[in-house]
Amino acid sequence: MTSAPRTAVKIAPNNPVFDLPVIVGIDEGLFAKAGLDVSFSASYADREKDSPDKAVLTRLKEGLFECGSADSYNVCEWASIDRLERGKRGGKVAALRAAIAAQAILTFDDKLQTPRDMADVPVAVQELTGSHYTTIQMLESAIGLDHIKIQQGGLPQKRWEGLKNGAYCAVAVMEPFISLGLKEGAHIIAASFYRGGEVVAAELTPEQRKAYYDAENEAVDLINADFYKYSHHVTAHARGALQPHELLRAFVHYKHVDYYDEALFNRAYDWMKARGMTEGQSQHGALVVG
Repeated sequence: MTSAPRTAVKIAPNNPVFDLPVIVGIDEGLFAKAGLDVSFSASYADREKDSPDKAVLTRLKEGLFECGSADSYNVCEWASIDRLERGKRGGKVAALRAAIAAQAILTFDDKLQTPRDMADVPVAVQELTGSHYTTIQMLESAIGLDHIKIQQGGLPQKRWEGLKNGAYCAVAVMEPFISLGLKEGAHIIAASFYRGGEVVAAELTPEQRKAYYDAENEAVDLINADFYKYSHHVTAHARGALQPHELLRAFVHYKHVDYYDEALFNRAYDWMKARGMTEGQSQHGALVVG
């Protein structure tokens, strides 16, 4: 007797720190057990070819989703709203992703110690991603929007390289570059934890989504039971400069995905709209899986 064919689900890659539950779910056979054939639709090496000036919807993960080569990807909560609102392909935010990670503003400059020191000091981010949105949230109450200076720095490894070689005074990065920065003598000015949205294509049925997230939640349990069994996937992004046991537990943790409540969506959407980060044309809740 032959088994039923597994449903194929293609994932567009994000940074490994955010994709870790997907990586573990694939490696440990959890998706296969759930009747899903889950794979990444491109490699991390492909993703690192994105250039700083590339338009948002033509960057790898968004581009793969837009053209139908990926069924899902995760991205920060605000960007998930932005991409779906501006994109042509139908999709929704199905859940809050399993990774709860920090963005931290790092510097080597001893004159910069607190958010209040950052008035008119450029911070390198990747525009319209988590590093950008969280930098605004970290600094706005301390110095006001008019004194926040954003500098386009591209992918996180490029921002870290720019900080090390003096091209940038301060950068916003996630793991493994927070741990690497602290190891190499940088210090944190501010840090903020945030989650992201799991963007899914309209073609994925509720049953398929449930099977996918149930398997992802099993992967989260494995990660939480033995984090350093899997941390090498995250530190690989640092290209040998940080060993798996050197990845700090303080700046990332994992939990089961959560339903994306419409009230949370409204709060994020209103924050974006008030700062001119959305065209403001979506009906509230229209991008959220009900």
